[in-house]
Amino acid sequence: MKDNLKLENQLCFPLYACSKEIVKKYKSILDKFDLTYTQYIVMMVMWEEKEINVKNLGDRLYLDSGTLTPVLKKLESKNFIKRTRSDLDERNLKLLLTEKGIKLMDKVQNVPNEIGKCINLSKDEALQLYKLLYKILDNKE
Repeated sequence: MKDNLKLENQLCFPLYACSKEIVKKYKSILDKFDLTYTQYIVMMVMWEEKEINVKNLGDRLYLDSGTLTPVLKKLESKNFIKRTRSDLDERNLKLLLTEKGIKLMDKVQNVPNEIGKCINLSKDEALQLYKLLYKILDNKE
């Protein structure tokens, strides 16, 4: 077997496995707030922006509309966001943060600290990893 086809020689595998394991850690924390990881990252953007269109949200989270649509419907059914059509262009779907969505932010304030305790990296190592991962993400075509 050629070395370039060995699993242990692939950069993609530890990235994939690590991502899966971290999302699993988030699940145990986010379950008490009735949120999935994808719902949580959508809400993080909503807390920053208050209002955003779906396309921009998808671009920001590297998610397509097929993935986002059920997540947004669920968040709307929980009354954390409101979906509306743009007045300027009916095809443009806008998302608005609701009062209940704002209150959720206070409830999940400690999630990043809880996750930080689960990841065995120093602050410098975490920052280095963060920069390297965004270097890969920014290199998309």
